[in-house]
Amino acid sequence: MANNEESRGLKSLFDWFANRRKSGSISLERQEREIADGLWNKCPKCGVLTYTKDLRANQMVCTECGHHNRVDSDERIRQLIDPGTWRPIDEHLRPSDPLGFRDRKAYSDRLRETQEKLGLVDAVKTGLGEISGLPVALGVMDFRFMGGSMGSVVGEKLTRLIEQATQRRYAVVIVCTSGGARMQEGMLSLMQMAKISAALELHREARLLYVPILTNPTTGGVTASFAMLGDIILAEPKATIGFAGRRVIEQTLREKLPDDFQTAEDLLKHGFVDEIVPRTQLKKTLAQLIALHQPPTATTTHSMVLWEKTMTLSSSVAE
Repeated sequence: MANNEESRGLKSLFDWFANRRKSGSISLERQEREIADGLWNKCPKCGVLTYTKDLRANQMVCTECGHHNRVDSDERIRQLIDPGTWRPIDEHLRPSDPLGFRDRKAYSDRLRETQEKLGLVDAVKTGLGEISGLPVALGVMDFRFMGGSMGSVVGEKLTRLIEQATQRRYAVVIVCTSGGARMQEGMLSLMQMAKISAALELHREARLLYVPILTNPTTGGVTASFAMLGDIILAEPKATIGFAGRRVIEQTLREKLPDDFQTAEDLLKHGFVDEIVPRTQLKKTLAQLIALHQPPTATTTHSMVLWEKTMTLSSSVAE
């Protein structure tokens, strides 16, 4: 009799542990489901859970450690452009498969699947808008679309954006994030480097401002062309910026590279970047730069001529 009671006691004890284990797994599943549903966001840097609404209010920057989470092109436009002023351009341009390229799957199939999944036409959005009331031509690359790779459409849209900005005498701002030129388009993708650079040279000759913003990551042919041609080059904190990959460079040089190699901070130290600006301060910084570099109007030009004549006359009298 005593043995039966003892066995029942042990059995109930096992049941209790089993129930605890089961309830623990359910709560873990519930927690994972809530995170997956987008209610919470776990910082990949410090591991802190943040309410997604609060994180978006802080422009997807971790309030605990300052880690800059990657954002898509739509979110970036909302962060920078004044509400109601965004006017997209050249949305009709669509990529093609001129080489009939195929790796594990056909390039045309890869394009179609990516477009359907993301609702994007290609890896960049371009348009005209205002930043704190100042007109600007903005291009925003999106890393989700085949690693932000630069194909023919990306090059064409950015070139047309810069040409419109030159005609309208607008400042140009391009948010860069890319793995480089799109290998599926071969030489055609490499030609975009020269095409965009030529448009930027005409923009520079018109004495107009161009500001690239280097975000994580900015690499390959984008870094080797328009990302480094800015009048003022800005970068986000801890962004990876470079041409070839770290592993390739280490194998070529047969040397161990510093931990901060190809970071925005390292490039700032060596003069490749002019300033590192946190995302929460980016719109304010851009507004200040654009305001300082506004093209002169007829009134200001006349005033400058009168000022120069006055200074010349004053110098003559003094002599």
